[in-house]
Amino acid sequence: MTERRPIPEWKTPKARLLAAQPGWSVHEFICTAGPGDRAFEEQHSRTSVAIVLSGTFQYRTTTGRELMSPGSLLLGNSGHAFTCGHEHAAGDRCISFHYSEEFLDHAGFGAERQRFRIPRIPPIRPLASLVASATGLLRPSADPASFEEIAFQLIDRATRLQKGLFPRRQASDAAAACARVTRVLRAIEAEPDAPLTLRDMAAHAGLSPWHFLRCFEHLTGATPRQYLLRTRLRHAAIRLRDESTRVLDIAFDCGFGDVSNFNRAFRAEFGRSPRAFRAA
Repeated sequence: MTERRPIPEWKTPKARLLAAQPGWSVHEFICTAGPGDRAFEEQHSRTSVAIVLSGTFQYRTTTGRELMSPGSLLLGNSGHAFTCGHEHAAGDRCISFHYSEEFLDHAGFGAERQRFRIPRIPPIRPLASLVASATGLLRPSADPASFEEIAFQLIDRATRLQKGLFPRRQASDAAAACARVTRVLRAIEAEPDAPLTLRDMAAHAGLSPWHFLRCFEHLTGATPRQYLLRTRLRHAAIRLRDESTRVLDIAFDCGFGDVSNFNRAFRAEFGRSPRAFRAA
């Protein structure tokens, strides 16, 4: 999720530079590490904000430890050590923005020794549109001007949102709970349109519904239902942007049985109707 120290070649995440300007750069990182690979300590060379696009992993840094999942933001302070571990499932994919302190100070964000006080922002509603837009940067036809716009939006959104999330109770990091919740997160990512109920997800995790609900919310920052709904809406937004498929068909494909419910949920999440989102 940021520039990394040399580690064995077969464990090195694949990094691809997408764009760079004086003061900021953006990379795509694809990691294939799994439960059998040791987590190496690394260091953020710049202030960093990474969007998790797929996969799950455990992020540990000086501001805390969190389970990272698709749609969440990884926050890194310049000079701070961190590790990313895949104790319970293999692989992840992120798009990561790196900022120099001079750029941030000039842009009006102020020079701070510890810019972020929390390690993660979960996949919450104020991030939905920005995360969906950022995935478009991976397309070969992406507009170069959009990189700088999103670079500014991302650091601004992360800086403001963290204030409402701190202080917060540290997420439960019990290995057993993390492994069980990760199992459900991977199942949702693989089939977001599957008709999953709270009891279905709890059974998949091997926990009682009450205990599963508590563990899931502590680890992900959202209830199972909220997380499932936002995953479906994020997939729908990406398809609306990239395809000409009818809105009705996308709604059904993404697990919505009623197009009116889909329209209401989409408008609540993204601030506009599916058709207006596609047109924009």
